[in-house]
Amino acid sequence: MQTTTQIIDEASTSRFVQAGSVRLHYNEVGSGAPVIMLHGTGPGASSWSNFSNNVASFANSFRALLVDMPQYGKSDKVVIEGGRLTYTANVLKEMLDALGIDRADFVGNSMGGQVAMKLAIDAPDRVGKLVVIGSNPVSYSLFTPMPLEGIKHIAGYYRADGGPSLDKMRRLMQTILFDQSFLTEESLRERYEASIQPEVVEVMTKFPPPANQDLSAELHLIKSPTLVIWGADDRFGALDVGLLLTRRIPNARMHIFNRCGHWAQVEHADEFNRLVIDFLTH
Repeated sequence: MQTTTQIIDEASTSRFVQAGSVRLHYNEVGSGAPVIMLHGTGPGASSWSNFSNNVASFANSFRALLVDMPQYGKSDKVVIEGGRLTYTANVLKEMLDALGIDRADFVGNSMGGQVAMKLAIDAPDRVGKLVVIGSNPVSYSLFTPMPLEGIKHIAGYYRADGGPSLDKMRRLMQTILFDQSFLTEESLRERYEASIQPEVVEVMTKFPPPANQDLSAELHLIKSPTLVIWGADDRFGALDVGLLLTRRIPNARMHIFNRCGHWAQVEHADEFNRLVIDFLTH
């Protein structure tokens, strides 16, 4: 008997869902227990661009949904009022409702991990296990002056030195990575083109996201088993923030990748996949 294998590319896995007032885009692969994968907030980001190296492995074990958060990817370019983490976590809860998912595990890179943590705080019954990669939901560091180098690049991308440019995107992407060989001209161009779509530029310049929320006082409320992943050479999130998360979240453990920047899931994809799938499965 001939079996069929799902084609895993961006176009064939593309889906949309109405989450309250926000139309969200996501890519769906695999079957089984649901895992929501969330990107960071660098210009031009999407969950497909963040996790395309991981989806094939995850599809073997899970129903993986790579969600573009509001303002990013193909999701609605809404104006966010109030706390961004609170707003986005509520949109994700409405997405779960719309898709009939009672409870899911979450894998979040950077801001995506912060949003998942906030959802675990606000709606603990909706979050199973939690994996956060270089996520910085606090406003201080003992190791590194804040804001960090990468955060400065994000803050100035639309508002400084004449607005977006390919050179600014290159500097940003070089800061994300420890190993520069992972930055190709094709991926750089794709990310830049996504960042200069007219509706993206309009919302990011006229209605920039509000200041980040500090979750320091709420981290102890996260009941989900949590895996904190960090790159030892991360220039977007200070390493001691990862240690703080591991200390404050009651059921947390930490894995540090050496020779790794802000994208452990890219620079150490095979080991990352084994580590996270084992954590989620067992």
